Amino acid sequence: MASTPPIRVAVVGAGAISQIAHLPLLSKARGATLVALCDNDGPKARSLAERFGVRDVFTDIDDLFDFDQVDAVVIATPNHLHEPHVLAAIKAGVDVLCERPLSLTSRGVERILATAAKAGRKVVVGNNHRFRTDVQQLQRFMRGGELGAITGIRGGHYQFRGQQGGWRYRRPEAGGGAFLELGYPLLDLALWLTDFPEAVRVSAQFDRGRGASAVEDSMAVQIELGGGLLFTADVAWNYVGEDDRWWFETRASRGSARLAPLRVVKLLNGRPTDVSPTGAAARESAFIQSYRAELAHFIALVREETPYKLPSDQLVVQRLVEAVYKSAEEGREIRS
Repeated sequence: MASTPPIRVAVVGAGAISQIAHLPLLSKARGATLVALCDNDGPKARSLAERFGVRDVFTDIDDLFDFDQVDAVVIATPNHLHEPHVLAAIKAGVDVLCERPLSLTSRGVERILATAAKAGRKVVVGNNHRFRTDVQQLQRFMRGGELGAITGIRGGHYQFRGQQGGWRYRRPEAGGGAFLELGYPLLDLALWLTDFPEAVRVSAQFDRGRGASAVEDSMAVQIELGGGLLFTADVAWNYVGEDDRWWFETRASRGSARLAPLRVVKLLNGRPTDVSPTGAAARESAFIQSYRAELAHFIALVREETPYKLPSDQLVVQRLVEAVYKSAEEGREIRS
C-alpha cells in the first residue's frame, strides 16, 4: 500500500513567530514538507529560506498561490493582513493555519467562516495555549468535574518594556495593543476550558497613548459569564520588573488550579489535597511544545487523519474582544 505523500506547506510572514516556531518546527515536522516562504522583505526571506532548507521564496502572496505547489499555508503576517491573506488562500484551494486574531472585526471572522464553509477548506486559528501539555491536563480536571463548578478564572501577562515594536504599536495594522497581543490568548483559553459560556457583562480600563493610531500599553478586564463565572485579566507590555510574568488560575467549588507549573488542589475527605499530576520534566519550553503540537494537529487535519470543526468559536472570542475595547474606550460597563 502506497504511503500518503507529505503535505506541502508554505509560511507567509517571516517575522519573529515564524523564525522562532513555524519555520524550525515545520522544517522537521512529520507528514509535511516546507516548500515555500513568502514575505515582502525578499533578502530576509531568502536568508531564512537558506537557513531552514526552504526551496522557493516569494515576495507576493498572489505569486505564491499561482505557484500551485502548496497544499496548506501558515499565515503569520501583521494582524490587519490576516483576513485578506486567509481569504486569498481559501480562494486558491489551500487549507490555512492563521495566527490569532483571524480578523480585526467580527464581520471579518464571519466572512472567513462563510467562505471556508462554502469552499470546503479548513481554517485553523493559532491558539497555541490549547495545545500545551499542562493545559491538556487541566482540561481533564475541569471538564471531568473533579473540581466542582468553576467560579472564577484569573489570568495575566506582564511583558518587559520594549519587547514589542513596529506595526504592533500602530492601531490600523495591529487592531489593538497589549490586550490583543497578550490578553486575547488568555480569554480564548478561559472560554475554551469552560465550553464558551454566554457573556453577561464586560468592564475594562486601559492605558493608551494619544493619537488616532495609538494602542494600549496595559489593560484590566472583568467579564461576567453565564453560571456566575467571573473572568479577570491584567496585561501590560510596558512592565518594569525582574522577570516577565504569566499566570492563569482557576477557582472552583471543590478545588483550584494554576498553570506554570500546573498545580491542582481539591477537597478530599474535607481537606485540601494536592493532586497535581507528576511526570518527567519537559524537554522543551511550554511555548515551543505548544507550537509543535499545534502544527502536528494542523498537518493531521489537512491529511484528514483527525476530524475537523470550523472555528466558529473565534466569532465568540472576537465579539467579546470588541466589547472589551468598547468598554475601555467609552468608560462604561457593556451588557449583553
